[in-house]
Amino acid sequence: PIEPEGEAEVTIRLAPVARHGTKDGGELGGIRWIDSQTFWLHVDSVAHFQVCEGRDISIMADEGADPGFVRGYLLGSVSGALLLQRGYLVLHGNAIRIGDACLICVGDSGAGKSTLAAAFMKRGFQILADDVVAIDGNGCAIPGFPRIKLWQDAADKLGHSTEELLRVYPDMDKFSLPVEFMNQDARLPVRWIYYLTSDNRDDVSIEPITGLHRFRLLRDNTYRNEYLEGQALLSEHLKQCSRLAGQVHLSTVTRPRAGFSLERLMDRLLSDVALAEQSASAGS
Repeated sequence: PIEPEGEAEVTIRLAPVARHGTKDGGELGGIRWIDSQTFWLHVDSVAHFQVCEGRDISIMADEGADPGFVRGYLLGSVSGALLLQRGYLVLHGNAIRIGDACLICVGDSGAGKSTLAAAFMKRGFQILADDVVAIDGNGCAIPGFPRIKLWQDAADKLGHSTEELLRVYPDMDKFSLPVEFMNQDARLPVRWIYYLTSDNRDDVSIEPITGLHRFRLLRDNTYRNEYLEGQALLSEHLKQCSRLAGQVHLSTVTRPRAGFSLERLMDRLLSDVALAEQSASAGS
C-alpha cells in the first residue's frame, strides 16, 4: 500500500448529499446541477455525488448500489469535475511518457486510445494517465489513477488475462488494467498531441494540424465540455486551449479501420515524434 504524506488535498467521504441538485445551480440533462463552486450528479440506482471547490467529494450511495458502479463514476465524471474545479485543462485521452516529456492521444470513444496506451506499456513505456488527462498551467500533465481501461477484445489482442482484473462497471466487459504508480510530483511537459481516428485505407497516415484547427481540437476533446459553462470556467478554458495549442506538436493520426498493426501504429508515432524533435532542435 502507498502511505499518504502530508495533508490530503482532496477528501472523499460517504456523506449525505442533497437529493434534488444544488441550491443556486443550473440543471444539465436532468441528472447534473452545476454552479460556480459545486458539481452535483445523480446516477439512478448508483449514487448521489457532490464535488465542492476542488477539494471535497461527497458520495451518498443509493440503496443496493453495486460498489463497482459507484467506483466507476467516481473515477470518471466525478474526478473530471474535481480537476476542472482545481483549474486544470482536462483532456479526454491518454498520456504516455516519452523520455522527459509526454505524448497525449485524444479521439472519439472507440478510437483505440486505451488499447494503444496498453500496447505502449507492453513495449516498456510508462503510462501517465488514462481517459482523464489533467494539464497544469505550465503545460505539464499530472499522473492520473494508475490503471488503463481495456475492453475484453483489446486485452485478448494484447495477451492480457482479465480473470483477476476489476470490471470498470459490473455489467461491462471492460476491465481496469493496473499500471505503474507515478508520484504526483512526476509532472511531464506535454510535447505531442495526436488525434486518433480511422478510415478505409491501407496504412497509417499522420497529418499536421494547423491554424485554428489546433485550438478547436483541444476544445472539442476536453473532458466533459458541458461542465465548463456552469462552473464559470469557460473563459479560462479557452485561454488554456490557446496557450497549449501554441506549445505542442499537434497532428491527426488516421489508422486503417480494420486489419491494422498496433506495432506499425506505434512505430509511426515514434518516428513522427523523432522528426518533430529534430525540427524543433533545428529551429531553436
